[in-house]
Amino acid sequence: MFTTAVYVQRREMLKHQLKTGVILLPGNKESSMNYLHNFYHFRQDSTFLYFTGLDVPDIISVIDIDHNQEILFGDELTIEDIVWTGHRKSVREMANDAGIATVEPLKNIDPWLQRALTANRQIHYLPPYRPEQALCLSEWLHIPLTAVAHKMSVPFIQAVVAQRSVKTEGEIAQIEMAVNTTNAMQLLAMRAGRAGANETDIAGRLHGLAISSGGNLSFPTILTVNGQILHNHYANNVIHDGQLLLCDCGAETAMHYAGDLTRTFPVSGKFSAQQKEIYDLVLSAHEAALGVLQPGVLYKDVHLLACRKITEGLKMLGLMKGDTEAAVQEGAHAVFFPCGLGHMLGLDTHDMENLGEEYVGYTEALTKSTQFGLKSLRLGRALEEGFVLTVEPGIYFNHLLSDEWQSRGLHKDFICYDKLDQYKNMGGIRVEEDVLITKTGKRVLGEPLVKTTADIEAVTAEG
Repeated sequence: MFTTAVYVQRREMLKHQLKTGVILLPGNKESSMNYLHNFYHFRQDSTFLYFTGLDVPDIISVIDIDHNQEILFGDELTIEDIVWTGHRKSVREMANDAGIATVEPLKNIDPWLQRALTANRQIHYLPPYRPEQALCLSEWLHIPLTAVAHKMSVPFIQAVVAQRSVKTEGEIAQIEMAVNTTNAMQLLAMRAGRAGANETDIAGRLHGLAISSGGNLSFPTILTVNGQILHNHYANNVIHDGQLLLCDCGAETAMHYAGDLTRTFPVSGKFSAQQKEIYDLVLSAHEAALGVLQPGVLYKDVHLLACRKITEGLKMLGLMKGDTEAAVQEGAHAVFFPCGLGHMLGLDTHDMENLGEEYVGYTEALTKSTQFGLKSLRLGRALEEGFVLTVEPGIYFNHLLSDEWQSRGLHKDFICYDKLDQYKNMGGIRVEEDVLITKTGKRVLGEPLVKTTADIEAVTAEG
């Protein structure tokens, strides 16, 4: 946890932003894997963590703005619980850590909320992303289950986004710690990615490194020779000389702040000429995007800059043709780059995505596109000092996609379909770094990690 004062200040700011009503913020429950007492790894709700710092299941925070009262609802462990789980702090001790004055048992949450409902008070809650939380909200607030997500508090969402988007020095230090662990994971993957190795074995070693560093994975590792599939997690594939191995991985700290980095490297230890051409093109788009980051710049414009760089480079290689601006405007480049340039990063790898991309990455004036590729851009809004985000352009040769586009005659004035067979074994390449927006520009977080072809080849040779 940060100091108690940090959480008190965050809640005071939240009360000031919302002004009136009741803020209902449930922490996460344990979630059963295959029978009642065999749980998945517990992960606390990130917004609950942000406002309380408390990382245990089955506790609920309520903030009564109008009566300036804060309550932590939770039950003490019984001796039978302690036999299985060990001792933990009392609810009173946890409340003291968070700076919350009042504690009550969990059974009191329902009557407390009933009194608030009877008084016609506004109850603010966030959209639930777990079914057990949706069920609880439905029961507590007498809302049909199908309507729970639609009755969430937009002002509450907007207030949370306004606070969590701008990272404090303490948060930046945590993120940078996560990034440095992720750096080490990437170097391990490069050195372990030798012919005859198995994707699963390498991914397991990365997971072990994340845990041994005091935290865990910030998301399931993407480690694959089939990098053309954007979120293709590791499989039982034996890797071979000549292939490219794409590793998109992240560690999170004990306080759950995340890192997220991608590198793509040759299994043989050396890029082929064709692989190097595509990699250098991706890296040039990456560097161009980094070069324009500063407060006030629309990240959507940065994404489109990367799209133009990729299109121009693919034209030079004979894979695209025609006017660059027209090709990007019409979305022809998306057959090679079908995703967004990046996303916010913090307590979540895709920070606050559960609150809705329309609130986190966009504004009322700037709405999400519906165009293939561009609609996957999670962050489009103007950048501000204190934002932490990823920059991750890529080029992907997914023949299921390009064959389908060709059969429909899509963008035939821009895409040289007859040349794609030459790249059928390329897979996908992306380069990703985590960036802090500063007062005058940007700072790439973490210790420098190799990203040129020459430097990557030098590391892979160490394996």
